[in-house]
Amino acid sequence: MDIEPFTLERWFAAHEHEADIMLAESGIRSLSTARFDLDAGKLGYVIPTNGDPSFRAEIAARYGREADEVVFTCGTQEANFLTFLSLLNEDDHAVVVTPTYQSLHAVPESLADVTRVELSPPDWSLDPAAIAAAMRPETTLVVVNNPNNPTGTYHPEETIEAVYEIAADRGAYLLCDEVYRLLADDPIPPVASMGPYGISSTSLTKAYGLAGLRFGWLAGPPEVVSAAWHWKDYTTISPSPLSQHVARQAIDAEAEILAENRELAREHKDETRTVLETHGLDWHDPVGVNGFVTVPEGFATGRSFCERLLREESVVLAPGGAFGVPDRFRIGFGLASAELREGLSRLDAFLSRHE
Repeated sequence: MDIEPFTLERWFAAHEHEADIMLAESGIRSLSTARFDLDAGKLGYVIPTNGDPSFRAEIAARYGREADEVVFTCGTQEANFLTFLSLLNEDDHAVVVTPTYQSLHAVPESLADVTRVELSPPDWSLDPAAIAAAMRPETTLVVVNNPNNPTGTYHPEETIEAVYEIAADRGAYLLCDEVYRLLADDPIPPVASMGPYGISSTSLTKAYGLAGLRFGWLAGPPEVVSAAWHWKDYTTISPSPLSQHVARQAIDAEAEILAENRELAREHKDETRTVLETHGLDWHDPVGVNGFVTVPEGFATGRSFCERLLREESVVLAPGGAFGVPDRFRIGFGLASAELREGLSRLDAFLSRHE
């Protein structure tokens, strides 16, 4: 298995720790541990290691599935990784919609042959016909991220259903990374509820503000989930009992948490849009907390723009090249309000100096 370096994570590793403002954060601001009971009892393994059956049954019901069709994972990243290990080998083919979070194409490309279906600005819309054209007899998996990271595009229900039917008609699975889904005011149904070939991955990271909890899950057909559990024996074995304990509380308080976070995302998007439009920068109106923004004139690439902003204002943005689109940068507006406003103030000052 030969995999390329994770460009975005290496960028953050090099710059995030020393900078004043992280304006490329891809999730909602983190909740305090004071909000939860942290007494999980003994810190042993969760038994069974795929997660507490009653809690899995509660999560599975969201997809019209049974407890054994859900496995708890260390965030969405592990859920996706286990899916790829379960469904792809060198004789297989996958179709991946890009731009997207790098692991959604880099891991499949390390395991199998991959065809990318590229979204294009300004609306980054997904054409199901492009998916159909990319399919082969040996295609076993189609991968989409909805809402999309980095563009913030939320593909409508009819589009995702059409892509599901294209995959299912050919006996291929559709994996949808839905980690931002519940930040939408009116979320569409999850892919795992669409039929036997639907797989959904998500976590409490982005929409709930619980990134450090590292708690997510994979929901889908029993043969896929069983294979993922098999691979999980070689990765994290079981969920953390503390993470599972807090996750239960978060799900119980879901309506309150999501209402708070959706309102914060709406307010912060408006504030971010005001700054960007003042300087004539373009983005597609995003769902979630990420925007994919055009690079101002005078800068050759998103990377050169981000490097200059970092040097002059100690603010971190994400270069679009990390997503294969070098003339853009990703901005995150889900962070705490005071930090966002300071970051936007510095970005505004920087843009004004360089106009």
